[in-house]
Parts: sequence; structure tokens; C-alpha cells
Amino acid sequence: MDKVALITGATNGIGLATAKALAQMGVELFLVSRNLEKGKKVSDEIKSETGNQRLHLLMGDLSSLASVRQIAQSFLSYNRPLHILLNNAGVFNLKRRITIDGHEEMFAVNHIAHFLLTNLLLNRIKACGPSRIINVASGAHMLVNQINFADLNFEKGFRPLKVYSHSKLANLLFTHELARRLEASTVTVNSVDPGEVATGLGTQNSFLGRVISRLMKPFLQSPEKGARTSVYVCTSPNVKDISGRNFRGCKEKKPKPWATNPEASKQLWEISQKWVEVDGKEICNN
Repeated sequence: MDKVALITGATNGIGLATAKALAQMGVELFLVSRNLEKGKKVSDEIKSETGNQRLHLLMGDLSSLASVRQIAQSFLSYNRPLHILLNNAGVFNLKRRITIDGHEEMFAVNHIAHFLLTNLLLNRIKACGPSRIINVASGAHMLVNQINFADLNFEKGFRPLKVYSHSKLANLLFTHELARRLEASTVTVNSVDPGEVATGLGTQNSFLGRVISRLMKPFLQSPEKGARTSVYVCTSPNVKDISGRNFRGCKEKKPKPWATNPEASKQLWEISQKWVEVDGKEICNN
């Protein structure tokens, strides 16, 4: 497959499993990693297992908007096309954390970072269409029924699962609004619900997080099974003309109605734009 893909969160869990599957298909990969040693190890592992040597590391931390800009600039400096952008990275925190930019970390990493990265790369993506943007969301969006516009940083009422679910709802609203803005282009935008998967999500939360992860593992899918829908939406000819939809189990799965609410989608876009914008030309304003 003569395609180029960029994947965030590619060094663990679903992202790593997806990267391996795409590499096996011959896709040229750009893997985002915040740890150089781990990134090199994963890159070597994928090359060894698949025989695909067309792998590149993009170093950066999605909790920093400046770093997100560096990731985008690093990719653009390769002067390569971009046919697949997989916004896969995610974080789950048991305690409230604030990023260097002053934002609650789960919302910042799971939504804002991908909002900015996508917009910074959008001209390249549009220039080499047909191309695909895939946002890894979650069925957790069902646990909250609206975006907390009054307190996006959850200065009050922070509860881990609620805040994580809130960020996953943002993924779906972002998908819906971006798909609308790109209707006239050759770029499709869809979201993926991988289901319940045993990944490294949450294991950074000290001993408790690691214990919970181990206890839950027997009841969850493997990352390889969880990655199937991501790989399907990234590559299948069956979805080449489909945009603005959500997929689970390699089939379309309608999210809750509030996850595609046009007013909420537009409002979230406008607020996200204010949080990240330096140059208006960077943002998709169609």
C-alpha cells in the first residue's frame, strides 16, 4: 500500500498494534513518541516484525501545545504526503493535572492536542487526497451528555471517569464538525470506538493505576483485537467515501445524539480555536 500515515500514541496499546498492522501492509509510518528510547525500541520492533523499513520517529509531548507545533513542523519538513492521520493517543488520570499551558491534562491531550495537530497538517492532508483522518474516541462518551463549557478545566467537581468521558465526547464532536467543514474536499473524517481494550492507559497513575490495569486485563480485548477497527477505517475501500461517522467492531456504530449535536460541535470548535490559535490561517475555517 503506497500510503503515508502519522499515528499519535503509537508506542503502546492500540496505537502500537495499529502501527504494526499498517506497516505489514507497506504503509510508510510517522510515529509520534515523547520518549526517544522507547520510540526507537518500538520502531526497531516494527521493522523487525514486518520487514517495513519506512518508519520515522517524531518526538514530542502532546500535553504541550508548543511541542504539538514542533511535531507538525517536523513532519512537514520531510516534505512527504499524508494520506492517513490517526489521532490515537490518550491519557487517563486519577488525579487532576494541569499542563504547561494551564489546561486540564485529559482534555488537553485527548482533544486539544489533536485539534491543533490536525489543523496544522490539514493543508498537506487536503493536498494529497483522497485522505483520511481518524479520531480514536470511546463508548465512554455515553457517560456524559454535554460538554462542560462553563468549566473545561474542571476546577470544580473533578472525577476521573467523568473528565475522561468528557474528553471522549469532545473527540466525537470534533469529528462531526471537521467532517462538516471538509464536505467539499477529498478528505474523510471518522471516529473509532475500539471497545474495551487492555492497554497502558492509566498505568502512569502510580501503584494504584497499575493494580487496576492488571485486575481488569483478563476481562478486556487484546490491543491487536482493539486495533482492528482503527485499521479498517484507515484502509478499507468500504469506507473511502464515508465521513462524519463512528465505527465499532468494523461496523458503523451511531454514538449518542448529543455526540453529533451541531450547536455543541460548533461551540467546541470555536473554543478550541481560541485556545490554540496563533495564526488564523492554521485553522480550518470553512
